[in-house]
Amino acid sequence: MATETLDLLIIGAGPAGLSAADAAAREGLNYLVVEQGLIANTIYQYPVGRTVFSTPNELELRAGALQPCREKPTREELLSYYVQFALREGLRINTEEPVTRIEPIEPEGFNVHTTKAVYQTARVLVAFGAMAYPRRLNVPGEDLPKVQHRFTEPYPYVRKDVLVVGGGNSAAEATLFLADEGARTTFAIWRMDWENRDPKMNAIKPWVRGPLEAHIAAGRLRLMLFTELEEITEDAVRIKQEDGRGVTLANDAVFILIGADADFTLLREVGVEIVPAGLNQVPVYDPDTFETRVPGLYVAGHFTHARHIKQAIEVPRRIVPLIAQSLRASV
Repeated sequence: MATETLDLLIIGAGPAGLSAADAAAREGLNYLVVEQGLIANTIYQYPVGRTVFSTPNELELRAGALQPCREKPTREELLSYYVQFALREGLRINTEEPVTRIEPIEPEGFNVHTTKAVYQTARVLVAFGAMAYPRRLNVPGEDLPKVQHRFTEPYPYVRKDVLVVGGGNSAAEATLFLADEGARTTFAIWRMDWENRDPKMNAIKPWVRGPLEAHIAAGRLRLMLFTELEEITEDAVRIKQEDGRGVTLANDAVFILIGADADFTLLREVGVEIVPAGLNQVPVYDPDTFETRVPGLYVAGHFTHARHIKQAIEVPRRIVPLIAQSLRASV
């Protein structure tokens, strides 16, 4: 039996979910946000002390409200900003409450099942993150305890032999953190990624590349242009270099940072079509309303084509008033 009847249930309390909740409150909707983790959970999982790549105007929910100490906010500044926004605005958010099923009901609406309750709602907006499943290389030894698919901080690895594998900013940034703090670090990257300078193609940011190149020149960091990570053992790794030669390196820890994918289980189970989009997958939805082919079920955030945080914030501001309009028309 449903515990509450809602106009709109929002799944996810990241920037898109917070923006949607703010818009729903402004529209006078009876809404609720349910989040399986914490407020801004993806930001919470960033490395400790990380500087966010985006500028404040691309991240804030109110113009001029995010005022970091430097040009761009740190993880801690941005996380605090989103939490304080939710508290100050009194947004209705239930954290640590995973959704287990979205059940369509007749003639319209949904029963949304969580680990704690069942909510009957006229509309659903799915706005969870896109980092549920870290991508794997599926090499021998990848399941060893020393192998990680998310980087948090460098301090447990001081004076240890560490390998970072990846081609994007997350891998480059982790490498820089580790090299800065005294880990004996090897950065294994594919040549096309190392030579990429196109910011639209996820090139390493200049303020990360510059210090990396300085560490390489000073001998504090080993750059390895490779084709394959062949094997991970308890105390070593074997890598195939560009010339085809294999090299074995002493190793205490491995970070495989090659991206992550969203968990589309809920959407697939309710009948939303998921299609390939480059290296990613996206749900099929109306580009104007972001409504899927399941009537009344909408999507927003990083797993859509509007992937940037700025877009994740802007889209709910546009579509929640449309949702409110549709609800008023159905009365």
